[in-house]
Amino acid sequence: MSNQSKENSLVHIATIGKVVGLKGDMKFHIKSDFPEQFVKGATFFINKKDSITLESVNLERGLIKIFGYSTPDSVKKFTNANLYTTYEKTKENCHLEEGQFFWFDILGCSIVEDSKCLGIVEEVERIGIVDYLSIKTDAALVAKEFTKNFLIPYQPQFIIKTDIEKKVINVHGAMDILEAS
Repeated sequence: MSNQSKENSLVHIATIGKVVGLKGDMKFHIKSDFPEQFVKGATFFINKKDSITLESVNLERGLIKIFGYSTPDSVKKFTNANLYTTYEKTKENCHLEEGQFFWFDILGCSIVEDSKCLGIVEEVERIGIVDYLSIKTDAALVAKEFTKNFLIPYQPQFIIKTDIEKKVINVHGAMDILEAS
């Protein structure tokens, strides 16, 4: 994703599984924190140019039906297909609470502690129920023999302020984590 501009990138939000039953229903594995975007009539990309529209969605059972396909043989081609949406549609359809941010907005932010840049967020990883910022350590710190990458829990005790506009996350205790890495 780092080699693409946001305007042309797609966000992976679900994966279609195997065919279930005789009417073309398919297993559905959500990879998003926003299940509300999966509704009847919603359209998602399966690659950069092709899309599908959901005819029905049963989130409790983890099943979807694709509009225009009603037999097991006709939908088999979608087995293991990834569903994607755009950044713009994500922001339009998924509502955040105050102080929450989309992962793709956090990517590329500088990690700053006591006015010193420790590195750049390369990825957000969920381990258990905690989100971790995967940081590429600043070159000046790597030159001082610090590790090239480290993780910071995205938790209130570590995160002081996140400024998406300025692409800066002010932190506390991250230098201790870096030193221990």
